[in-house]
Amino acid sequence: MSSAAPSDSDIVVNERTALLDAGQQGQKKATPLPKLQIVILLLALLVEPIASQSIYPYINQLVSELDITGGDERKVGYYAGLIESLFFATQALTILQWSRTSDRIGRKPVLLLGIFGLSLSMLCFGLSRTLLGLIFSRCITGALNGNIGVMKSMMGELTDSTNMAQGFALMPVAWSLGATIGPMIGGTLEHPQQHFPNIFPGTFWSQFPYFLPSAVAAVFAVTCFLAILFFLKETLPRQRTQEKSMSALDGEALNVPGNAVEDSPVSIRSLFVPSILIPVTNYGCMATLEIAMFALQPLFYSTPIELGGLGFDPITIGLWMGAFGIVNGVLQMMIFAPLVNKFGPKTVFRICEGCFIPIFALFPITSIVARQHGINWLVWFLLTCSLLLGVFMDMAFGCILMFITAAAPNKRSLGATNGLAQMTASIVRAIGPATSTSMFAYSVQHKLMGGYAVYTVFVIMTVFAMRIAAKLPGSPGKKA
Repeated sequence: MSSAAPSDSDIVVNERTALLDAGQQGQKKATPLPKLQIVILLLALLVEPIASQSIYPYINQLVSELDITGGDERKVGYYAGLIESLFFATQALTILQWSRTSDRIGRKPVLLLGIFGLSLSMLCFGLSRTLLGLIFSRCITGALNGNIGVMKSMMGELTDSTNMAQGFALMPVAWSLGATIGPMIGGTLEHPQQHFPNIFPGTFWSQFPYFLPSAVAAVFAVTCFLAILFFLKETLPRQRTQEKSMSALDGEALNVPGNAVEDSPVSIRSLFVPSILIPVTNYGCMATLEIAMFALQPLFYSTPIELGGLGFDPITIGLWMGAFGIVNGVLQMMIFAPLVNKFGPKTVFRICEGCFIPIFALFPITSIVARQHGINWLVWFLLTCSLLLGVFMDMAFGCILMFITAAAPNKRSLGATNGLAQMTASIVRAIGPATSTSMFAYSVQHKLMGGYAVYTVFVIMTVFAMRIAAKLPGSPGKKA
């Protein structure tokens, strides 16, 4: 029995139904985030800023106490910048390979190895009493730590287009929390025998006055290691990887399109295309300016007022840098996703990157006020303005990570794409601390522009970075 041909009214109804379905798909609700997995991932993200930034409040004092500079305080910046840079220099040599390895064996094994190596290196750092020992421990940390690129890949795999902004908004929050805890640990726990003589009376603590903050950071890393080992699920299952590899081989043999060949890892050479290089370059520019700012801040805070700084002690430095982390985390959580949803990631990125101009300009202004009037309310007001500008600046990272994730050729190449971006950031972060602190020391030593030439250089660099940001596509995933 033959079926009747559809009438004109049936066709109209079907077309309207199709349009309604399409409209509903266009207005999809945000997919709920997998809370437990996201929490564990963010916990792992805390480890790196705690380990790397816990040394910032006391690194200049440590260099002075080890007599590396021969008593010349003006040279402290050179050696402090060298020690800070070594982590990123060695990370740059290995992070791309770690990220590509995670595309093949999974994210979780790479995370575990990195965190284990970081805990060991922090213990070594706390026990080091020579420049060579400090250098060796920082090199171990960087070489074994491919975590940050892998964690960004995992966040991309745990989210989709409906909740990506919410997911990536949490990463700066976690980093800020780590940036809060790290300096507080370093600033309050260094020289425990002096600050807590009843609790730490032994000669060990006088011989190794910076072991306690390093040990606390190491214990936290071990705690994260256990949480990942027992509770974090693999976002790139081995079984799925094997199945897709077999499908790819079958498709190649049968010459059948549309199978897993499209979802297999790509070569490194295929990543060097404009759609990937433009967001990666912007990420590198942001990393350059950010690491320069974070390297200059503790040096600026600790340098005597007469030499162009503020003369703060390590506790004050740690608490103030910790305050930035608290404010940053709270505001990021509250306003990042709404701003991105309203204005788009490109607009938010360009505005937030531009915040570097007033941030660097406030360094010499604050110094001039301190020289003329001492540390008064106006100095703290200017520091607060700089802190709030830093919060908006940090939102640019969440935006650019969305562009990098969307630029990956496929899911199996997400690790390599993030690895390329993180390798670029690691290279500039390796150069940045040593370069910026050396420029600070050189400006002060030779009184270039009154000792403030270093800040002028970074304002000019920010202007060039903003021009590069204009080349980003209108939204993540689109062609520029």
